[in-house]
Amino acid sequence: MSSRARVILLNAALGPLDYRVPQGMSVGPGSIVVAPLGPRQIVGVVWDEGSFPDIETVGDNRLRNLAGVIDAPPVPETVRRLIEWTADYYLAPVAGVLRMTLASMAALEGARTVIEYRATGDLPDRMTEQRAQAMERIGERQGLIRELAMIGGVSDAVIRGLVKAGALDAVEVSIDTPFPAPDPNHAPPALSDGQATAAAQFVSAVESRAFAPFLLDGVTGSGKTEVYFEAIAAAVRAGRQVLVLLPEIALTEPFLERFEKRFGTVPVSWHSGLRQSERRRAWRAIAAGEAAVVVGARSALFMPYPNLGLIVVDEAHEASFKQEDGVHYHARDVAVMRGLIEKFPVILASATPAIETRHQVDLGRYTEIKLPSRFGGAEMPGIEGVNLLTDPPERGRWIAPPLVRAIDETLEKGEQSLLFLNRRGYAPLTLCRHCGYRFQCPNCTAWMVEHRLTKRLACHHCGHVVPSPRFCPDCKEEDSLVACGPGVERIADEVKALWPQARTAIVTSDTLWSPAKVAEFVKSVEAGAVDIIIGTQLVTKGYHFPNLTLVGVIDADLGLEGGDLRAAERTFQQIVQVAGRAGRGQKPGRVFIQTRMPEAEVIQALIAGDTERFYDVETENRRRANAPPFGRFAAIIVSSEDADEAAQVARLIGKSAPLIDGMRVYGPAPAPLSVLRGRHRHRLLIHATRATDVQGAIREWLGNLSWKSNTRVAVDVDPYSFM
Repeated sequence: MSSRARVILLNAALGPLDYRVPQGMSVGPGSIVVAPLGPRQIVGVVWDEGSFPDIETVGDNRLRNLAGVIDAPPVPETVRRLIEWTADYYLAPVAGVLRMTLASMAALEGARTVIEYRATGDLPDRMTEQRAQAMERIGERQGLIRELAMIGGVSDAVIRGLVKAGALDAVEVSIDTPFPAPDPNHAPPALSDGQATAAAQFVSAVESRAFAPFLLDGVTGSGKTEVYFEAIAAAVRAGRQVLVLLPEIALTEPFLERFEKRFGTVPVSWHSGLRQSERRRAWRAIAAGEAAVVVGARSALFMPYPNLGLIVVDEAHEASFKQEDGVHYHARDVAVMRGLIEKFPVILASATPAIETRHQVDLGRYTEIKLPSRFGGAEMPGIEGVNLLTDPPERGRWIAPPLVRAIDETLEKGEQSLLFLNRRGYAPLTLCRHCGYRFQCPNCTAWMVEHRLTKRLACHHCGHVVPSPRFCPDCKEEDSLVACGPGVERIADEVKALWPQARTAIVTSDTLWSPAKVAEFVKSVEAGAVDIIIGTQLVTKGYHFPNLTLVGVIDADLGLEGGDLRAAERTFQQIVQVAGRAGRGQKPGRVFIQTRMPEAEVIQALIAGDTERFYDVETENRRRANAPPFGRFAAIIVSSEDADEAAQVARLIGKSAPLIDGMRVYGPAPAPLSVLRGRHRHRLLIHATRATDVQGAIREWLGNLSWKSNTRVAVDVDPYSFM
């Protein structure tokens, strides 16, 4: 056993550090340790000897002793390789990636129980406004004092006061209770011939224990989930762990229900909505190899599974799999790399695969498995375009006459409708009709969005919130404020005015903020308690409502207005996904797409239902522009609270850009979102051929420069956001 250890501490500003292993302490690569750093003690992981050969070796006489070893399974060797690859590819600190693996500090502590609190049902005699707000938001949820304070939007002191007053009661929670094991033989489904053939290929790949990337390309309602469930069953039978990645927490609840029907119990969940005790229990079970199936958001990908045998990335085309701060990784691509390192199959499931994924199929690197028709004989919905230039809505309204007539007919038949608009709140812009004042976020170059349900204006970028004003802050005129443009809340008001008897549900991240809220919504729709759903992209996927027969897209052009590389593709994917909610049972479905651009390639392809034509045209456009997947992009984002400092550093980086064949650097220029969370931002865009070592070039380029510590320089390899 070596007397020294190279350790990666959970501090992204530091590289690897060498420590002495004191006598009697036993550590090896992957051991989770506590190490001194100045006066503090920090958690870290012992790395492999010989790793990071460029780091200077410190003499034995200068080493400090490790302070202790944490009683937790070591980080597996394959996970350490994944962390190194991710840090190298996305130009991120190794410690930043490692932090996602050691994602529950509580799991590294020794306690076996924790005290949480929940409502007793008794309200205190003295109910302040804050106490009332906290009790309403907490509802039946339980958690630590800090967690309940965050849920309630109040201080810890308010929660402690409610405990003292008897409104909240202490509960001792065991945090090492084992999770029930899923039963692969619990309720095997009756698969169609096409599904059975696809499932057999997946089962064979799982049993082969070799790297095999698959694209499961099935139309909406074709039963992709049932097919990959058979691959999960095969992995569980073989004693291997499985990870299913979902793009949204909101999708977890419907998935858990389907999983429980098939396997007799729910899988282990991992996402930001978990309580600290739930995170601790899940992390320990995953690291010990006891969590057989984990369903989670993208961060679940870096957990220390010792025995992973399959990853499924559901809705693999979703942009939310790309992390936009910290480590700018793409979970879909890192999942494939994890499969390659650990030698197991990876299934990317989607009704609208990304062009990058289709390109991998064309190159022969991924195996494509198609499910071209809906399960059980259900038909794909008919799609009609509504030209808003020739058939506009009434003045002050947003739903055009053909869609109004279709909703009338659907209500008469006792069936359900869904109206889709990917814009939260009531209106995207509020201005004063008297002086023209516009409400802008003080921290960002973005308009404040009116939310009438909560009576506030909110910034959707930094979260800044103010109460809805009664008068203009500039000219002080009362009742002069005008809402411009529609959000889902405004469409809901229009629906109430047109169909006062109809029961409605608004579905956005503002209304479905927890898995419990999602479950409540799903049950009400399934029970027929909702006639018209008005929602954002949160309703475009994952839901199966047999009585939902009409989908109306309020503004199909909204996603085309950003000038983004993937704007047309994202619009196509979103509308195909939302259209796929219609007619999933025995009743046929209809889809109406409202547009001012009926000639646009993407709109024509949607109305014609011609997926291949759209992808062919879009792929050829990318090829001509040498854009991904044929070329490469990387972004450098400079930000500082000091506007001059940000501009100065951006100019320094731009002036120092290397001259390399096959690589061009554009900028710097102020970012489209030039101020975000109080920081001034500039961007540079690097465009290169696939053969260019972009990471090596950026590493050397930025490595020769320096700037003040209050200026941040972030690198985004393969960017999805150009804001």
